[in-house]
Amino acid sequence: MSQKPPAAPGTRNLITDVPGLRVGQAQDLAARTGVTVILPDDRAVAACDLRGGGPGTRETDALAPENLVEAIDAIVLSGGSVYG
Repeated sequence: MSQKPPAAPGTRNLITDVPGLRVGQAQDLAARTGVTVILPDDRAVAACDLRGGGPGTRETDALAPENLVEAIDAIVLSGGSVYG
């Protein structure tokens, strides 16, 4: 079995260099908050790895292999923690 060579970074070394992904971002400078959305052209398999002293998530348990979610339509990233 042959292995694929490691992927090379894109032209700008950004997530937007990945074919089939679109990225949107919005922010409110006065409130010091924002959100990023990663939208694949087609549904995609997803997983997550959470780290830090107080990570906050919503519905990430649905991605576990024993659950019914086989693919996602988008990923939403926003700041904050369980502490507010």
